[in-house]
Amino acid sequence: MTERATPPPNPLPQGEGGLEGQLLGGLAQLRIDAAYAPALLAYLAELQKWNAAYNLTSVREPEAMVTRHLLDSLVLHPHIRGPLLDVGSGAGLPGIPLAIADPALAVTVLDSNGKKARFLRHAVRTLRLDNVAVVESRVEDFRPAQPFAAITSRAFTSLRDFFSLTDHLLARDGQWLAMKGKLDPQETQDLPAGVGIVDIKPLKVPGLAEARHLVIAARLLS
Repeated sequence: MTERATPPPNPLPQGEGGLEGQLLGGLAQLRIDAAYAPALLAYLAELQKWNAAYNLTSVREPEAMVTRHLLDSLVLHPHIRGPLLDVGSGAGLPGIPLAIADPALAVTVLDSNGKKARFLRHAVRTLRLDNVAVVESRVEDFRPAQPFAAITSRAFTSLRDFFSLTDHLLARDGQWLAMKGKLDPQETQDLPAGVGIVDIKPLKVPGLAEARHLVIAARLLS
C-alpha cells in the first residue's frame, strides 16, 4: 500500500477558490476519492518547481496544470488495469496521477529523456510512490521481465507507431489505451497488421472544453 505524501503548506499559488477547491470539484466529477487531493497537489508542486529549471511542460499556470495535467490524466481512471506502462511519460502524465489515485495499481513510467527521468525518480521518491517504477530508456530497447496488461500514452506518436513500438511489451490479452484529442479518422484506420480498435470513448475532462478521446485497441487473436 502506497503511503500518501503530505504536501508542504501552500504548495502552489492559490487562485480564486483555491487550487484545492478546483481539484476537489474535478475529483468529484470523476468519482475519485478526495483523500488523494493532497498527494496530487504535492506532485503538482514538485512539477512546478522543477519546471522552472528543466522545462518539463509548456503549461505553467497552476490552474491550467490542475485541468490539463491532473484531471486530464485522471479521466482515464475507470478504464485502467494493471500492470500499466506509461510510454513517453514526460513529467509522469498520466502515470503518476493514476498511481496516486489507485495505490494498488502497479505503474511503470518510461521516458528516454534524462532530465525527465530524473524528475520522475525525484517525484516517486518524494511522494513515496511504492507502486511506481521509473525506466529511462527508448521504448524499443525496453525489455521487462513481464509484459503489461495495459499500455498508455498521451500524444506519444501516431497510433500506428504507438502500437508497433510497444507490441513486444503488451501481454497477449492486453490492451493499448491511447489518449487523443480530436481524432483523425484516417489514423484510426491506418493500423499495423493484427491490431484492431476495440472501442473509442469520448472523454469529458472537468473544466476543459476540448475534445478528448480514449482509443482502446488489442491484438486480433485467432
